[in-house]
Amino acid sequence: MRVGVGTVVVSVALLIVAQHAISSDNAWLELSRYLPFFVLLLPSLAAVVASFWLGRAWVAASVVNLALLLTLGMGLQWNTGVGGAERVRVMTYNVKVSDAAHQRDRVQSLALEVARYDPDILVMQDACGLVNARRDPALPSDAVFGLPHVYAVGQYVVASRFDLHDCGPGPTGANDDNHQYVRCQVDARGVAMRLITTHFQSPREGLNAARREGLDGADDWRGNYALRLAQARALAGDLAGSRGPLVVAGDLNAVESSPVIQTLLGSGLRDAFSSAGRGYGHTHGHSLRPRHDFLRIDHILVSPEVGVMDSFVGRSNASDHRPVIADLVLRR
Repeated sequence: MRVGVGTVVVSVALLIVAQHAISSDNAWLELSRYLPFFVLLLPSLAAVVASFWLGRAWVAASVVNLALLLTLGMGLQWNTGVGGAERVRVMTYNVKVSDAAHQRDRVQSLALEVARYDPDILVMQDACGLVNARRDPALPSDAVFGLPHVYAVGQYVVASRFDLHDCGPGPTGANDDNHQYVRCQVDARGVAMRLITTHFQSPREGLNAARREGLDGADDWRGNYALRLAQARALAGDLAGSRGPLVVAGDLNAVESSPVIQTLLGSGLRDAFSSAGRGYGHTHGHSLRPRHDFLRIDHILVSPEVGVMDSFVGRSNASDHRPVIADLVLRR
């Protein structure tokens, strides 16, 4: 019993510390960041129960290990945001709409979800077919979910209560146009804010290869991860030297401890949920077995000129991803 409890406690603790303390681009360590937390939670709970037969020191070690998993390992946040007179509410949402004409019920559910949170600025990914291409937001167009200023290209839609200017796509190091990012200038409450939405390469194919083929799928996973990291580096390079309020929002397909997100945070951005959110903020997993979110891969990142009053995630009923919402304060 001692061997079993000790193995669980040491293995789980070392993995969590490595995931958060090691900045290496090691592909296998990155793979572990997509491991559902309940795979570690069940043996950790069993270790706590078993430790009561082994003595106080074993109980203390197993309880500390469980606490480490429930907090750092699962990404628990408990923060207080800044104050502010006027907020700008930004919402990012991977809506998973490939053909709106054949998914009317989903579009209606999305509309209700957006109305529930009433964002000032909404950015959507995987929104092909939801809105016809609108490359000039200055031209009159129909509102999208009640927001009058719209720019749409490829899989991306930007909809805003405020004027949009100078919108356009930019590359992120991928080999296809569908993984460009979109940038816009937003006149938000008298402050010019730069807004970027992007959708990094999905880890799905790499994860499936690693799960089904083991070591034989290693090359697929490494290539998948390398592309996502290249996209983050390309975007960080484009952002280098930018001044003024900046918001980067989208489905980045990586958790905050990943070098993918750390590359962007290293450019001076910070994560809105980690600044003012409370709870776990998991956005993806409910469409997979066992129907429970376990990854926070959708993010709103902000520059130092942007204060964060609050940040939270929405419901899971309208898409494979929960939306992320942040109430921001723009500093002149």
